[in-house]
Amino acid sequence: MRRDIGEKIRELRIRAGYETLGELHRASGVTVATLSRIESGVQIPSPKTLNRLAPFLKVSVEDLLAAAGYLPEKEEDPNEAAARTIEAAISDDPELLEFWQELVKRDDLQLLFKQVKPLTPKSIKKIIKVIKAIEDAEATED
Repeated sequence: MRRDIGEKIRELRIRAGYETLGELHRASGVTVATLSRIESGVQIPSPKTLNRLAPFLKVSVEDLLAAAGYLPEKEEDPNEAAARTIEAAISDDPELLEFWQELVKRDDLQLLFKQVKPLTPKSIKKIIKVIKAIEDAEATED
């Protein structure tokens, strides 16, 4: 829905690792004033602005356009979205990424998907590291 786009962009900005509007401005070129108006709900972003932001927010332009009301929203599996969020958070660590790609297949850890939404990429990375340490310790016991 159009009125929720500001909240969505704020959530995506934080998830993508941009703690401040200034950081996202420096990366995307969209002014801090515009970003502030969008996140506060005062301004609905134009398709052009959404196109500029999408790569930095690590989502498709179509997803942002749908969230802003320019396109019909598509149904998305929440687990798939959470998996993408986790992969984005650990993509800079090949060892963790490889571990995650095996871990994601396990049914007993599907709850992690439901818990990841409010976490920052840094927190997600810490959690995956802890899970890996536990798994490694259990593997050496066996």
